[in-house]
Amino acid sequence: MDHTLYQLTNKTPPLDDFLRLREITGLTVYSREAAKAGLEGAIAAATIYHADQVVGIGRLVGDGGCVFVISDIAVDPAHQGKGLGKAIMQSLMDYVNSELKSKAYISIIADVPANRLYEQFGFEETAPESIGMAYRVS
Repeated sequence: MDHTLYQLTNKTPPLDDFLRLREITGLTVYSREAAKAGLEGAIAAATIYHADQVVGIGRLVGDGGCVFVISDIAVDPAHQGKGLGKAIMQSLMDYVNSELKSKAYISIIADVPANRLYEQFGFEETAPESIGMAYRVS
């Protein structure tokens, strides 16, 4: 990531930027109310700015002690391929490794080919011992 062009902060992104980036990167678009509550519940976050525009986001959510999920890793397609996803992950993993208790469980649902990025930070597939499962409220 070119630090002369991009600035990473450890703050949650503004609501409108969060929703916009989720939409343009193909992630599930939540209601404003759900997204607002979710952002307020983040344990750690990374937001990348290009000038005054948010172009990358990522969050760590969880119970505060044992179980955590890295979520919402999204980079504006116009800014992909510049190391922004890696910078977001590095920021979140710095928090994980400095602030979380020993034996904390950190999970991530990895879309292919993003799994290659997460593997660089020590994440491993859990199959066949366990499999990822999800339930979406309709």
